[in-house]
Amino acid sequence: MKISIACDHGGLNLKNAVKDHLEKSGNEVVDFGTYTADSCDYPDFAEKAARAVACGDCQKGVVICTTGIGVSMVANKVDGVRCALCHNVDCAVMTRKHNDANVIAMGAKYVDENLAFSMVDAFLMTEFEGGRHQKRVEKLMDTEKHNPRGGNL
Repeated sequence: MKISIACDHGGLNLKNAVKDHLEKSGNEVVDFGTYTADSCDYPDFAEKAARAVACGDCQKGVVICTTGIGVSMVANKVDGVRCALCHNVDCAVMTRKHNDANVIAMGAKYVDENLAFSMVDAFLMTEFEGGRHQKRVEKLMDTEKHNPRGGNL
């Protein structure tokens, strides 16, 4: 699978560990940075990773910052992205089953490497259930059509 990944300085160590884990598992990983521990702005990196998923260049994405909150907010601003901030394996599984999430966000302050590996593996292996959840995902995605900047609300 081709996976985009990005972080800010607060998520650098965890991103590098997750990237290595994904590559060792046979995935192709596109790293959108950051690449140093220098202070930086998470939107600059999370947006690129999310856009790679939205346009189909990557099948799934992983975004990481200190809490996971900022990168998840950025990713969800990109049309076509359904990013879920997860802190445990069950959340990673359920967001795939019920929300068809295509990007997972994590907070390096709250998630250690082993948990991150388990969450990412579960996220990538879990299929969307469809069925009753399909109409809910469609409604979720319809909100993009009613963007207030377009005056449609």
